[in-house]
Amino acid sequence: MVPLIRSRQQVVVAPVDPSKLEPGDIVLARVAGTVYLHLVSALDPARKRVQISNNRGRINGWTTHDRVYGICTAVDGTPRTAAATKVRS
Repeated sequence: MVPLIRSRQQVVVAPVDPSKLEPGDIVLARVAGTVYLHLVSALDPARKRVQISNNRGRINGWTTHDRVYGICTAVDGTPRTAAATKVRS
């Protein structure tokens, strides 16, 4: 995820309301049995799914809202703007 997140940088992840996600958000999602941080590149609200990608433009595919566990709210202590408004309470 360089330059968004570099190896060994600390991240803070909070539970997310997937209906509030936007392209550009970084989410914690399960893909093929493994949990990764991914960049949201598109949304399909009608089918309750998000398209996840890497930051180099490669699209990894679609995943459903129930497989999106959290949103990255900070990287190395620096808050990610607008992420706090998407945290599930």
